[in-house]
Amino acid sequence: MINTSSIKDALKVDIAISPLMTNALMLWSSMYINQAPWLSKDVKSLNLPAAIAGEISRAVTIEMDVEISGSVRADYLYEQIDRVYPKLRQMIEFGAAKGGLMLKPYIFGKDIVVDFVQADQFYPVSFDANGVITVCVFSDQRIIGANYYTRLEFHQMTPSGCVIRNQAYKATGPNILGLAVDLQSVPAWADLEPEAIITGVTQPLFAYFRYPLANNIDPTSPLGVSCYARATDLIRDADVQWSNLLWEFESGGRALYVDSLAFGRDDEGKPLLPNKRLYRTLNQGGQVSDEEMFHEWSPEFREASILSGLDAILKKIEFSCGLAYGTLSDPNTVDKTATEIISSKQRSAATVTDCQKALESALEDLLYAMDIWATLGNLAPKGAYEAAYEFDDSIVTDHVTQFAQDSQAMGLGVMSKMEFRMKNYGETEEIAREKLALVQEESASSLDFFGMSAGGQPGQNPQNAQDMPQNMPT
Repeated sequence: MINTSSIKDALKVDIAISPLMTNALMLWSSMYINQAPWLSKDVKSLNLPAAIAGEISRAVTIEMDVEISGSVRADYLYEQIDRVYPKLRQMIEFGAAKGGLMLKPYIFGKDIVVDFVQADQFYPVSFDANGVITVCVFSDQRIIGANYYTRLEFHQMTPSGCVIRNQAYKATGPNILGLAVDLQSVPAWADLEPEAIITGVTQPLFAYFRYPLANNIDPTSPLGVSCYARATDLIRDADVQWSNLLWEFESGGRALYVDSLAFGRDDEGKPLLPNKRLYRTLNQGGQVSDEEMFHEWSPEFREASILSGLDAILKKIEFSCGLAYGTLSDPNTVDKTATEIISSKQRSAATVTDCQKALESALEDLLYAMDIWATLGNLAPKGAYEAAYEFDDSIVTDHVTQFAQDSQAMGLGVMSKMEFRMKNYGETEEIAREKLALVQEESASSLDFFGMSAGGQPGQNPQNAQDMPQNMPT
């Protein structure tokens, strides 16, 4: 992160990130890349932060789909946002790990591309009454030779519109701004305007995905917290316990302690060990018997108790992160009562559903900004658009059980065929109606071998009983 005091001095604004949030964000970021402060040569990482963020991101974005319709502008926006999907799971993982993610679109030729800005690369300045970021600074850093070039992009909502300012800086280190330079100093920034005012907008031209967890680091801050913010101490304990298990196997390996007299010597007079990992030397001095020459060391392992302790810690991590038991811990040790299974599954379902709602809200804001840029760049004719979001709900719903229950309800006459298709096949009412009409048409035109319809009623076949073969078996 760029030092916030440097940004304050350069832009004459106060950054709305408290020291508590800054320290927490740096901790979450270091944990995610396996550089937690407690790791050392003796304490190894289980890589839990990345595993937790990755699992949540996978569950949130799997089989996700967005349909945009309504006009030629809608078709253009769909083409643009369709390019976002391949990166979305990875980016949501970053957002879950660091508490938030910015999606900032901009024009690139005839297209609109999206810049994903991680939580340690943007600096909120002001929020409205609903906690929505209205003024924000984004940093973009490039390394050219031995120098670090940083561009600060300042967004501010005003009564006249959205004000955007760009300023470049040059420094010899990554965490400072250094001296102001022209935007042309970096070829990629040469075409950027130092300042622009975009009128006719009602909200910022960026979208903020906030991880939907209450901020217990700084309750006064509208910023999000990491998906593992409430489990940092437990993750440290898990790393320590895992390291204890590794040490148990390393220190408990079989060894033979042998008097140094049993080995030959090298040119320096040191014993020649046939296997340095297995053999250890003893210097007992004097005459020793054959029984005293060798001593075997084969301790009893305590891996069962250590693994049991680790599994207990992992279950606490799962609970603190809103995950079902068995996600990180050993699924074979999870209690199997119906109530416990439902409760554990609901916990994960609630976490994923909340994240999907937060992502949908961010995508709505992203579409608004993309629509504005499409107008400014004359990239597509103006027109209305409507977005429909679909997420995989297999975590929330058991589809096999649901399908069977709905089939039974339809057989009892308490659910219509149209409602059944809409619910179980995800079809709109119009599509479900078309599909049912097609089924009825095929059923009416499908005659069996005897000239009867599939439903057992007389068909429209002009042949009568006299035309049927006379030797048909009964």
